Amino acid sequence: MSNVDRRSFIKLAGIIGLSAALPFGRAYSADAPLVVGFIYVGARDDFGYNQARAQAAAIIKTLPNVKVIEEENVPETVAVQKTMEAMIR
Repeated sequence: MSNVDRRSFIKLAGIIGLSAALPFGRAYSADAPLVVGFIYVGARDDFGYNQARAQAAAIIKTLPNVKVIEEENVPETVAVQKTMEAMIR
């Protein structure tokens, strides 16, 4: 029987889990930018949820190799699906 106690096992399992969860270096060196889409149901400056998301989008825009696409005043109908498909293309 080995001398592995509970603390050593938990440390080892944590290290293995963390290394498996970390992205590989190739993902960071991608040629194409990461595209992030934001769809707002109303105006961006509604002093609520949409504005909070717009502020987050502004911060994400400052990240390197990231392209942000925003669309506001999209009704919660089939128009959302069409907007998403347009963003994907």
